[in-house]
Amino acid sequence: MSLALVGDIGGTNARFALWRDGGLHGVRVSATADHATVEQAIAAYLAAEGLALGDVETICLACAGPVEIDPFRFTNNAWRIDRQAFCAELQVRELLLLNDFSAMALGMTCLQDDEYVNVCPGEAQPGRPAVVIGAGTGLGVGTLLSLPDGSWHALPGEGGHVDLPVGSNREALIWQALHRQLGHVSAEAGALSGNGLLALYRATCAVDGQQASLQSAAQVTRAALDGEPLAVGVLEQFCCLLGRVAGNNVLTVGGRGGVYIAGGMVPRFADFFMASGFSRSLRDKGCMSDYFDGLPVWLVTAPYPGLVGAGVAVEQHLQRN
Repeated sequence: MSLALVGDIGGTNARFALWRDGGLHGVRVSATADHATVEQAIAAYLAAEGLALGDVETICLACAGPVEIDPFRFTNNAWRIDRQAFCAELQVRELLLLNDFSAMALGMTCLQDDEYVNVCPGEAQPGRPAVVIGAGTGLGVGTLLSLPDGSWHALPGEGGHVDLPVGSNREALIWQALHRQLGHVSAEAGALSGNGLLALYRATCAVDGQQASLQSAAQVTRAALDGEPLAVGVLEQFCCLLGRVAGNNVLTVGGRGGVYIAGGMVPRFADFFMASGFSRSLRDKGCMSDYFDGLPVWLVTAPYPGLVGAGVAVEQHLQRN
């Protein structure tokens, strides 16, 4: 296939690469705040790779948010994309926009043996959906399907914005404190993102009558890994809530194809996560708990799965057209 440019754009960072011969080349990462528009960011990337406008015919971007809308507005940064103006400015024939966790899901099809860790043993059931979920700047959720022709399809969605589940009396108290902070308590805003972890910490401090002295998710994580008791409890609660949300998605889509834990947050405290109550909370579903017997769960450590997924998407698109 011809040379394509792929991108994975989040709230904080934009990752770009060239997709050629089934793989990534020239991966570069820049802060979204460094460029006023996505077109400027891509033009800067092309220049850094020694390419001129027009050298790339197809661009595929994985973006947070509902990509069917035109113009598209990013969920977690100030960029926007008008498709016609974008193609004219960058002199490209075709722009494909893909939900970021659809791209993440497609990226799971190319994982190497050293790019994931087994969390729960089991065997994926052939032909069944797999759930891909990951916390970072936001919370993404995707569903991966294998098709009869051997290709892959990823269902887009906004599963990070579902209501935060409650599974115990203490979680109910924390939810009430979160509601006082936020109003509507989504999984993303209430726990399972960078800002969500900070909100969860503040809510926990309110419930326990403690002073909230930490000011960022990074500080909460570091304090937990250093053994500070309150922070340990908050990070443990994060892992349990991630299990509850992942388990809800498994039941909703019949996800016996397994669960992939992706995103930027969890790999930073992988050992803590592996020893946490995630697995217990995943299957804490009352009469449906047995549904999770033998369900495999993997923690993804690959550096650029969203970029790879965008490459898979553009390759499949060009093969079909």
